[in-house]
Order: sequence, then structure tokens, then C-alpha cells
Amino acid sequence: MTKPTQFFLSFCTLFFSIHQAQLKNTDSLYKTIMSKDSLFFSAGYNTCNIKKMENLLSDTFEFYHDKGGFEDRKKFIIDFKNGLCKSPETYQLKRVLVEKSTEIYPMYKDGKIYAAIQNGDHLFHENTGNHVEKLVGEAKFTHLWMLENDEWKLKNSLSFNHHPKQTTDSETLFDNDRSMESWLKENNIPALGLGIIEGGKLQQVKVFGDYKKGMPAPRNAYFNVASLTKPVTAMVTLRLISSGQWKLDEPLDTYWTDPDIAIDPRHKKLTTRMILTHQTGFPNWRWMNTDKKLNFQFDPGTKYQYSGEGFEYLRKALEKKFGKSLEQLAGELIFKPLKMSDTSYIWDQSMDESRFVTGYNEKGEAYPIEKIKMANAADDLHTTVEDYGNFMASVMKKKNLKPEVFQEMIKKQVKTKEDKYFGLGFEIYDLGNGDYALAHGGTDHGTHCIAIVLPNSGKGIVIFTNVDDGYKVYEKLVVHYLGEQGKKIVDIETR
Repeated sequence: MTKPTQFFLSFCTLFFSIHQAQLKNTDSLYKTIMSKDSLFFSAGYNTCNIKKMENLLSDTFEFYHDKGGFEDRKKFIIDFKNGLCKSPETYQLKRVLVEKSTEIYPMYKDGKIYAAIQNGDHLFHENTGNHVEKLVGEAKFTHLWMLENDEWKLKNSLSFNHHPKQTTDSETLFDNDRSMESWLKENNIPALGLGIIEGGKLQQVKVFGDYKKGMPAPRNAYFNVASLTKPVTAMVTLRLISSGQWKLDEPLDTYWTDPDIAIDPRHKKLTTRMILTHQTGFPNWRWMNTDKKLNFQFDPGTKYQYSGEGFEYLRKALEKKFGKSLEQLAGELIFKPLKMSDTSYIWDQSMDESRFVTGYNEKGEAYPIEKIKMANAADDLHTTVEDYGNFMASVMKKKNLKPEVFQEMIKKQVKTKEDKYFGLGFEIYDLGNGDYALAHGGTDHGTHCIAIVLPNSGKGIVIFTNVDDGYKVYEKLVVHYLGEQGKKIVDIETR
């Protein structure tokens, strides 16, 4: 009997004899083995970091593959270097563990753990160019981890039941929760809120991951959506314009002048149009200036410069004229008509903190939750995927806007880059042949969000994440759900 055959028979005997000893995912050994798996694949296999892989392999490592046969440690490493990792800069394949498929069984001798068996499923994604990944295959695996000089080493690996697997219209990452969750974990995204708009209506809402570590996020989880606040403020204003209560090009000094710029005559030029198109001449925030005071950095209306201060200026003018807070105005004009009961500019007694998603930095460290008591027209809106998805669908359907106001909103008011413009409160992507997308993003500590709608096709997507680098999942999701139009948006954004 050959050595590989002897091993295989003894390995199977051990495997089937411990079926009742499966560990819970809260067990320390389970967590240790999962950590080793992550190092081996995420930090090694998926990035062609040969050194990290080698450090986890036993000197007597053996690999059994149902297509490629048997390999010892030396041959396994050589084949990996000369095969998948021949050109690391164009690495094509990525392995994703289907985490909930994992089973881990401890192995004992004289009452002490000396090894562990890991059993599970994994998926393989291929890079098809432009950073777009495609699910191409799946397989099962069984690993034997051994304690060698108090260190866990991978001694044997069985990889089997390999077969092609591709996403289709009926089987997508969105439909496959296990695949989505594994992909998000691979990208270190603690929580993802996803809303899909079809036919002008919000059709699907899902929230993946944890709102706090170890606590699965509910479908109605609250997210701080940062600058996705601005489109809501813009729509409050545009509805007032549609009802004849506010004017797009009326000088704002009729209602409000900031003390910091009161002696600068340029404040008399400021209008709502300039604010909604980011042409005020203001910095993003006054605290970015050395003296912490608001100032003009160029003449209003002459060029584009993104500014949260502009929206705050508009808020103060609106509140002065109507004698109501922005929260009240939004409640009357947006939140109540659209039944956005889980959306607010402020943190008050109605906020259910148990549903609020914690934000994290790239190291996985939590940011403190900011409980905003005064509305900011540009930042810190609290909302759910469902509420914001319905809001974006209403924008696309021109709800409660006069036709001429909607046309001003989607007009290319100022160019920000090739084929990209700002309208009134929304970015506009020119997709060619009269097609366009309306979009806005939101970025702050512990949050990265984006919302896109395609008025001509009635499609759209809302993406909320709770981590500093959550933007890294945008591209795949946008292309996946918006198809060719999504590819054009990505192409414009990445030029």
C-alpha cells in the first residue's frame, strides 16, 4: 500500500469517528483555526504572499486534489509559484470561504488536543478585468491542522468536488446570502446595507453583517449616511420651490448673512442654485481654515468646490424664513409623505439605539457613536436602507416636483470631470445617448455610502457600509446590479 493511500484511509477513519465532536463557533479553538484559515488564504493564497503560506505549512505537508493529484510540500509551493502566482500583479483567482459551511473537530491524545480537522466549502472568483470579479467555481475541502512545537501547522489538505459555478440572472451574489457574506468578510466589511430599485420602486432590501461585533444587523438597522444628507436637504428646498414658497435664484441675504462674511460684499451674490451646485466659493468646512472662520475662497458662481458649509448656510436661511427647524421642514415635506419613519437629522428620544450600526476604521476599531442634537443640512442623517431607497425612488419619479424644477435639478449646472457634472443637489453622470444617472455619496469616520438612480430605466442601487474603506465594494455591486450602465458609471469615476 502506498504512503498516500495509507494516509487517506487513516485520515478518513479519524474524520468519521469524531462527527459528534464538532466545535461551536464561539470556541477558542474554532476561532484559532478560522484565524489560520484566513492567514493561509486571505493573506497568502489570495495575494500570492508565498512566505506567509509557507510559514503555515508543516514540513511534512501533503496536498490531495481531485483534479491535480497528490503533491508534497515542495511540489505544492513550486506549482503555486509557477502557476497561479507566475504574474502576481495580474493574479486572477481568489478563494472565498463559505464561512457557515465550516465544521471544526478537535483531535485528542491522552486528553490533550494535538490536532484539528477543518471541513467546509469554498468559492473561487476570477478577475475578469477592471477589478470586476466573477464567481467561477466551488469545491469542498478538508484540512488537518497539527500542533507542532506549540504552533498550528497545516499538515494535510484535501480539496475535492471541484465544479464550475457561475452567476446567472437567477442566481446572483445578492440572492446567495452565504456567498455575499463570505465576500464581505473577505473584504473586511463589518456591515452592508443594500437596496435594489427596479421599475422605479424599491424591490429588495438586505442588511448583511453585524451592527455591533457578534450581533447580526437587522433589516431596519440605522446607518449614519454622512453626505447622503445633502440630497434630502436639496429635495426639501426643491419642493418649497415647486410650491412657490422659495426661489432658486433669490439672494439669500434676504433671510440670512453669516457674521463671518458680513463685511464681504460677495455674500449678496449667494443663491440657492449656487449652494445646491457647490459654487459658493466656501471651503468644505470653516474649521479647516486656520482661524476657523467662514470665508470666500473665490467669487460665488464662478467654479465648483464641494462645500458642506453651503448647505448649512441654506439651512439657516430656510429656518429664518419659515420659523421652523430643518427637521420640521423635512418631516412635513419628505419624511411623512414618504413614510420615512426611521429617518432623522437629529438624535432624539425616538431613536432606537439598539438598531444603530457602529462605525469602524480599517483596523476594525470602533468609533464612538455621535448623538447629534442639532440638524446639520450636509451631514449625519440617520436612516435605513428601506427609507433611503424609497426616497431615491421618489426622486426618480419626480414626486411633488414641478416638471420645470425637475429639469433644473437634472441640468448639468457645473462640470466636475469628464462626463460628470453637478445638478441641483445631485451628481450627474452622462452615460451617452441621452442616458444619465443621478448619484451622491457619503463619507465620514466609520461610514461609506452611495446612492445611484437611472431615471430612464427605473433602476437604482443604495449601498451603506460602516467602515472607513467601505468604498472598495462599490464597483462590483454597481456593475453587478446596474449592468452596462453601471460599467459606464465606474468607467467615468475611474478615469
